[in-house]
Amino acid sequence: MSKPRVAFFEFTSCEGCQLTVIDSLQTHIELLDVIEIVQFREAMSEKGEDYQIAFIEGSCSRPGDEPKLREIREQADLVIALGACAHLGGINTIRNWQDQEDVRRYVYGDKADWYETYPARPISAVIPVDAVIPGCPIDRHEFVTIVKQLLQGRMPRIPDYPLCIECKLKENVCVYLRGKVCLGPITRAGCDAICPTYGDGCEGCRGLISNPNIESLKTVLEEHGLSMEEVRAKMTMFLSYQMMELEREAAGNGD
Repeated sequence: MSKPRVAFFEFTSCEGCQLTVIDSLQTHIELLDVIEIVQFREAMSEKGEDYQIAFIEGSCSRPGDEPKLREIREQADLVIALGACAHLGGINTIRNWQDQEDVRRYVYGDKADWYETYPARPISAVIPVDAVIPGCPIDRHEFVTIVKQLLQGRMPRIPDYPLCIECKLKENVCVYLRGKVCLGPITRAGCDAICPTYGDGCEGCRGLISNPNIESLKTVLEEHGLSMEEVRAKMTMFLSYQMMELEREAAGNGD
């Protein structure tokens, strides 16, 4: 029986999620007995184009990315968005709030015309995605679990409940009690509440839950003398693309 062939790709990203994958494979070497990695620039020089499963890290941030993404989609049976940049657009989308020409000239100076760019977006804005592994970076344990699910013929199922649940299970002191803003009430769990555990508020790198209770969040903020503007500022770290899409929808509906 042939092993599933797997390829890893990167677009606009720091490639930290792929480094997490390498860490995962070092501690779960048995996975290499049941899959065949045919392309993974971070870990090998060989390059094969015959793959069934594609993991893609990074956002789409230039028109030239789109043909490659479509090529990957056409080849792969399964496409998995690897990390916040591929899943949400991530940190790269912060620049979407600014004029793109100004951003390009700020970064590249008098060489700005050499580089193409447009507003950054998640890969799902360009091609259909079968599953996501959220986070910045991804959680190594979740990656291993999801690979095992794929090998068993099951589609990955990631948590769709608020991070607050994990915080309570860990008996953390709520960061709101420390006067800090936290997106835990509306952010997808699954990271073991790592940021609040170390005293920092969640910044939403795993994306929003399906039905975020914004009204309840407003109540929590009011109780602690905080505002939605402070939440909005924190959301721009990873969720700028989603925020701008919601604003466009609201404008289109006349809200």
